[in-house]
Amino acid sequence: MNQSIITASDVQKKISEGRYLLLAGDESVLEQLPPGNWIGGTIPYFITKEHGGLASREFIFVTDITDIAQSVSIARYNKDTLANVYVEGPKQDFSFILIPAATDTHLSFAMNAPNYKSFGMSPLIGWIAGVHLDDIDTKTPKAFDGSTGGMIEDGALVMRVELKPGKQAEIGIINLFEQGDGDTLTFPSDGFAAREAMVNGAPQNYAAYLRAHNLDTRLPIVADYYGALVSVSFQCINEVENMVHFYAPVFNGIEYKHAKPVDDYVAAFDAQARKVVGLDTDNVVFSCNCVLNYLFSNLENKKTGAFVGPMTFGEIAYQLLNQTLVYLEVKDC
Repeated sequence: MNQSIITASDVQKKISEGRYLLLAGDESVLEQLPPGNWIGGTIPYFITKEHGGLASREFIFVTDITDIAQSVSIARYNKDTLANVYVEGPKQDFSFILIPAATDTHLSFAMNAPNYKSFGMSPLIGWIAGVHLDDIDTKTPKAFDGSTGGMIEDGALVMRVELKPGKQAEIGIINLFEQGDGDTLTFPSDGFAAREAMVNGAPQNYAAYLRAHNLDTRLPIVADYYGALVSVSFQCINEVENMVHFYAPVFNGIEYKHAKPVDDYVAAFDAQARKVVGLDTDNVVFSCNCVLNYLFSNLENKKTGAFVGPMTFGEIAYQLLNQTLVYLEVKDC
């Protein structure tokens, strides 16, 4: 695994050597970098090998894929053309995607990715760029295209990676949240917000329901999406409109339940990680986790084993996920 958190000057050296890089850092440091074989997204929160959870505006988290990549190319998409991301993707290799948060492209991908032509036929992993939480009202997330030195505030950057011969990419997720024993929820329409929910088949105002049951909105609602447990995180309750807002969409026809609490995130994560990848973590070349897990599980200065990387505004493993770790393994085949 070739992942590290280093200074902008050290990243500049790697770029000058022609290395293939996936970068995460504050806008102020990413904008210092010269053109090269890299893409980067804005975020100042990380899990590192050396320090555990870390918030920093000075360092850049680097995933160096030079040792596994034969070649890379970088493509740009907008909310309309992103539907081609799987059709145009490599079948045995992988694509890495960055999308700035709270943009038309972010919302469109979240709502529509499972319906894209050839969805899931090509490995696609990445994350939603964000900002320091102190800057949410003053700065916008961005993605940087190292091939041109350009930056986008809306759209998607995709690095297509051709692996070296004999290598194969596999994507996995670790979601510690399970469905609780409470009510079954369904929603009348797809979207990032809901005024009404069907609670065990009966319509209720969802904001009033959350307040009446004193439910902890730091825990997501969880659904079984065709065999995979997928979390949807709460953004806020709009008291004026009696509307509940989410960080990912809910879908009509899917059954959700409020998640069970996780008493010790690090211990539970370590146990789950050992189950899915065992003790051999050398094949894990990239991972990212959710900034909500960083905050709600108090991960600052805490370590999560071999899984290091940016703490993001959303994780992508084929589609948008919340409060979930996604990871990429590259194995010999």
